[in-house]
Amino acid sequence: MRSHYIFTSESVSEGHPDKVCDRISDEIVDLVYREAAKTGVDPWTVRIACETLATTNRVVIAGEVRLPPSLMKTDKNGKEVINPSKFKSAARRAIRDIGYEQDGFHWKTVKIDVLLHSQSAHIAQGVDKASDHDNSEGAGDQGIMFGYACRETPDLMPAPIYYSHKILQLLAIARKSGEGDVAKLGPDAKSQVSVIYRDGKPSEVSSIVLSTQHLDESWDSAKVRKVVEPYIMEALGDLPVAADCKWYINPTGKFVIGGPDGDAGLTGRKIIVDTYGGAAPHGGGAFSGKDTTKVDRSAAYAARYLAKNVVAANLAERCTLQIAYAIGIAQPLAVYVDLHGTGKVTEDEVEAAIRKVMDLSPSGIRRHLDLNKPIYAKTSAYGHFGRKTGRDGAFSWEKLDLVKPLKEAIKA
Repeated sequence: MRSHYIFTSESVSEGHPDKVCDRISDEIVDLVYREAAKTGVDPWTVRIACETLATTNRVVIAGEVRLPPSLMKTDKNGKEVINPSKFKSAARRAIRDIGYEQDGFHWKTVKIDVLLHSQSAHIAQGVDKASDHDNSEGAGDQGIMFGYACRETPDLMPAPIYYSHKILQLLAIARKSGEGDVAKLGPDAKSQVSVIYRDGKPSEVSSIVLSTQHLDESWDSAKVRKVVEPYIMEALGDLPVAADCKWYINPTGKFVIGGPDGDAGLTGRKIIVDTYGGAAPHGGGAFSGKDTTKVDRSAAYAARYLAKNVVAANLAERCTLQIAYAIGIAQPLAVYVDLHGTGKVTEDEVEAAIRKVMDLSPSGIRRHLDLNKPIYAKTSAYGHFGRKTGRDGAFSWEKLDLVKPLKEAIKA
């Protein structure tokens, strides 16, 4: 492990074009779960993989679904088809909440196409019943998922991504409050923080990059810095800013046209922002728009949950966890742990303990973390990890309730 270095991570706001698409896709996931609960449909049968494209005054929602009857209608030929109205309404509400009311992208006037279709029967047969385990679901696809935790921040997240998220979260809250110059910022923004590590620990910030949309065309970079700097300093808290820290605030000048009107957006293009800012490996699968039979999502949540509990249990200062799956197979093919030379016990012991304390089949993960509910829209911006567990069950993978079971499993 290097002890002295600089590491950088970026974040993007909820109004970034790709994040608009992530939000809409996750609103669709939540809509399907809510409708299932309302109409008495078993939430375990919900299936959705929803992708969104956004550009100038246009949103396209596509993907595969298995829907409650309340989201279907009968066409003129008597065939049951998807009813687009509630999907369009969910998308408009999301765009309005983000704050888009500009000529090129307005929640009221944007044209929305819903191109969802039924889930492939060939995928469904493998997911609905695993070939390796009776009465259990198979993984929705093959793939590898990673989880990570470290002691750099209170939420056991890497410092650069933690602070990059926090800057944009504070600016979004202030923007939506509607008070003062900060209310003239637009929804689209990106942040980037470079952190100097000394003796392997975050020491100070060496550079700060922030590009944020602003609605007042007279503003220049100096004006934007004056507005945003207090929020940046608040977000950094006790982490010092180096005396020679480089500040790049709207370095290209004006940033008035933002969001999907300025650049097209797609679901799933910000997977490093969603996870650990590049401080840990990524399996490559996006989260947003997917129900939790898709191990891209559920197993990544489980991996974070387990890695966080390993660190919180003082078994290591850092933990990377990999889980591998095959489509239609319930149990993972392999579990791999790396404690980065910081372990108080061996990686083999941790791997064995993990298998004891949690069923890592898709059914086991969904049951353990209580994932069959509408809790996903709020995950779509500012990271899926390092967040506070909600009363509604959101971010259940951030709980620390496996600390004691892990310690006991290792002692056994």
